[in-house]
Amino acid sequence: MMNRSFTGLTDTGIVRSVNQDNFHIDPGGRFFIVADGMGGHAGGEEASLIATREIQSYLETHWDSNTPSHILLEEAFLKANQGILTDQQNYPERGDMGTTALAVIFRNNQPWYAYIGDSRLYRFRDTDLEQITEDHTWVARALKMGDITREQATTHPWRHVLFQCLGRKDINTIEVAHLDIQPGDRLLLCSDGLTEEVSDETIQQLFEQEKACKVVANNLIEMAKEAGGSDNITVVIVVEGKEIHDIE
Repeated sequence: MMNRSFTGLTDTGIVRSVNQDNFHIDPGGRFFIVADGMGGHAGGEEASLIATREIQSYLETHWDSNTPSHILLEEAFLKANQGILTDQQNYPERGDMGTTALAVIFRNNQPWYAYIGDSRLYRFRDTDLEQITEDHTWVARALKMGDITREQATTHPWRHVLFQCLGRKDINTIEVAHLDIQPGDRLLLCSDGLTEEVSDETIQQLFEQEKACKVVANNLIEMAKEAGGSDNITVVIVVEGKEIHDIE
C-alpha cells in the first residue's frame, strides 16, 4: 500500500468576514474534498458545507460497493447538488446559493478526480507544476477559444463568472477523469482564493524549495494573504509515495 501523507488548511483571508470555503480530508487518506461557496454569507457557507458533507457521506457509504469509481464520484456530486437544491427550496433566502466542488479519491489502487467550478487541482512532479483541472469560468472558456489573451484574463471583470457549479437544476453530468499519479508526486487542491493572489510560477517555486506539506500549505495561505487576501483561501496537499521525507 502506498504511503500517502496529507494536510489541509483554510483561512478567511483579509477582506471577507465569513469563510465560505469548506474542505474534508478522509482520515485514512482515501479521498479529499474542497468546496468554495457563493451566494451571500449564509448561502455560500451553507452550500459548500452541504456539498462537502454530502460527497463525504456518499463516498463513505458506497466505498466498498461494486460501483465503478468514476460513477461513484459522479453520483456523489449529483447527490450533493440535490442536497443544495432541497435546501434552496426549504430556505428561499438562500435560493441563489451555489458552490464549486473538487474531489480526489484513491480507490482500488486507482486515483480519480471530479470537479465543477473553478477550484483547482494541480500536480507537482519533479520540478513541474501542472494544472489538471480546467476552470469552468467564462474567462477560461474565452481564453481557450482565443477570444481574449492570457494578460486580459488575469484582470477581466468576468473572471469569476462560473458557467457550472453545484446548486443548479440543469446539472446532469459531472466532469470525472482518471488521475495520473506516480510515487513522489504532490497534489494541490485549492480554492480560487489562492490562485487569484498567487501565481502558478510562485506555487511551483515553493514546491521546489520546500518538501514538508504542512509548511507548504501554511506558506501558500500566508502568501495569498500578503498579496491581498481578497477571498477565502483553502489549500489541501497530498504527497504520494515514500520519496518525500519530513512531510509532517
